[in-house]
Formats: sequence, structure tokens, C-alpha cells
Amino acid sequence: MLLAACGSPELQPLEPGDRILAFGDSLTFGTGVNAEQSYPTVLARLSGLDVINAGIPGETAAQGAKRLPAELEATQAALVILIEGGNDILRNRNSDLIKADLDRMIRLIQQSGIPVVLLGVPEKKLFSDAAPFYRELAEQYSLVFDGELIGRLMRTPSMKSDPIHFNAAGYREMAESIYQLLRDSGAIED
Repeated sequence: MLLAACGSPELQPLEPGDRILAFGDSLTFGTGVNAEQSYPTVLARLSGLDVINAGIPGETAAQGAKRLPAELEATQAALVILIEGGNDILRNRNSDLIKADLDRMIRLIQQSGIPVVLLGVPEKKLFSDAAPFYRELAEQYSLVFDGELIGRLMRTPSMKSDPIHFNAAGYREMAESIYQLLRDSGAIED
């Protein structure tokens, strides 16, 4: 279940001219499609807002935690969509270490006064949704969270360009689902 769908937490409405920082790895970058088909670009078209694609293919959560401060300073974002940890999971990195890196990122973003929307990456198990530490962090920090989207898309062959990445239809579905999550949580108003 989406935490936002349960009545909490809520986000402040984004204003025209506000920037969303889409921060993450290859799923944010849009590996498998051209830049115009990445989820941040599609989300920008859907929302009418400036969505900065700060995805780096192959990035680990530790690398993301080091890169994040400069991205926050450079973009002056009003909202961060965080999708990190997938490469760590693929490399069988200890889940406590992944969680600690994500915790550092979330704290830094929130200390900057910026709300965080967290998307969980599935474990390496058949039919898995997000690894449990994503939900734990979402609950700890009262984040708008989706723990099912990426897992659902990963289990849908027609949405994938390779075993890990999505095709244009998959990234479009990702953008549409994130757009709906932002609407449901109050960040985007009709």
C-alpha cells in the first residue's frame, strides 16, 4: 500500500516554476530509452514542472550520498524523488549499509527543507516488492512512498528493455504512477 493513500503524509502544493529533482541511478536516468522517454522527462510533460534528471547509471547508494549535496545546491529543488539502492541490491550489498546510505540522503534532503518522495527497489526474489528497509525509512521519516511500482514493472516483460531496465512504455507507466502519487499526496493540484 502507498503510505500517501492511507491519508498520510501530505505534501505542500508545488508552485509553477518549482523544480523537482529526480535523483537516482539508471532507472532515473532512463537506461534503455532515449532521454525524451525517461520518467523525469515524461513527468515534466505531465506536470508542467521542471523535473531535473539526476540519474547516474550504475550508481550505488554510497556514491549517491556523496553526490547528493552538490545536486541539492545546484538545483534548488522544491521536491526530491529518490530512487537509489538498486545497484547495491544487485551486488548483494548488506541491507543495513544500503539503509544507512539512504538514511543519510533522506536526512540531508529534509534538513535542507525539501520533502522527499521515496520509491523502493525490489529485493532479488521472485515477485518481490520493495526491500523492507525502504518501508522502514518511509515510516521513520513520514515520507510519501511507493514500494510496489518498480517491482510491478520489473515483473512485466512488456514494460522492459532488458532484465533490469524499462522500455518507453515502462518509463511512461513509471512517470504516470509517480504523477498520480504526487496528485494523491497534494503536491500537484488539478
